[in-house]
Amino acid sequence: MRPPFLAATVVFLAATAATAETPVLTVLTYDSFVSEWGPGPAVEKAFEETCGCDLRFVAAGDGAALLSRLKLEGAASEADVVLGLDTNLVAEATATGLFAPHGQPAAAALPVPYDDPLFLPYDWGWFAFVYDKTRLTAPPASFEALAASDVKVVIQDPRSSTPGLGLLMWVKAAYGDRAPEIWKGLADNIVTVTPGWSESYGLFLQGEADMVLSYTTSPAYHRIAEKDDTKDWAPFSEGHSLQVEVSGVLAASDQPDLARAFVAFTQTPGFQSVIPKTNWMYPASATTLPEGFETARPEKSLLITADEARAARDGALAEWQAALAQ
Repeated sequence: MRPPFLAATVVFLAATAATAETPVLTVLTYDSFVSEWGPGPAVEKAFEETCGCDLRFVAAGDGAALLSRLKLEGAASEADVVLGLDTNLVAEATATGLFAPHGQPAAAALPVPYDDPLFLPYDWGWFAFVYDKTRLTAPPASFEALAASDVKVVIQDPRSSTPGLGLLMWVKAAYGDRAPEIWKGLADNIVTVTPGWSESYGLFLQGEADMVLSYTTSPAYHRIAEKDDTKDWAPFSEGHSLQVEVSGVLAASDQPDLARAFVAFTQTPGFQSVIPKTNWMYPASATTLPEGFETARPEKSLLITADEARAARDGALAEWQAALAQ
């Protein structure tokens, strides 16, 4: 008979060995993805059931902050996968040389063709200004109408937030050379600029502003999760800018097979089915949308290509900063 202390030692050593042999996959993403109400917990559980690995999410602020962190860390980054860049950032991300091909076919359910060997879409949506129907009964229907009104808005910083950068590209796509004029008109409508989406949406819900930069799908959260139909998005006559969010494999990953397996997993029902009611975006593969998820879609979509976004970014940022500094 094995002595009790020896049996305990054997069990401890076996558990330690098993832990040591379990591969770890690190996914760098944005804060809201890994929140308790975001997709992260369900995605982690579903992927770990198939991968025989330990999936670990590392949050790094909002979407645009991911690229800044990667450029700082370079090949020394602990991440194997980055999830949360968008089409306004992928050209700059490609230029870093930090990403490897994902090896997957193009996503099947986007409103526009998108096929990139380095970045695979996992969801998409339209940017919009969200408002409370009980407080604002006649929201502005264009950027020019917003600028001419006394409506107060909160937006996100384009240097750290993908929605913030998306707003810059939205104004640029809609107005081109007139963008500085539009920003000058909007400057006194902006209550504050937050680092990320969560902060600005929280301020809006607290009544600190009449409208908040978000998505056409944001009211779905209130309708479905809170049984609250008081929030809506304002259709703009210029059209609405389209955002496509992507994931990518880091070339320096020490788990390249697992990393590619995770990116492939983002297209499966185990991942895609949780997107509408956790990330509150449209899934990138054919998935049945929850009842009440959408009430309408923008009549016109605006999308600047990745290369156009990279070329326009610095100039658009300078226009935005100049207008808000006055």
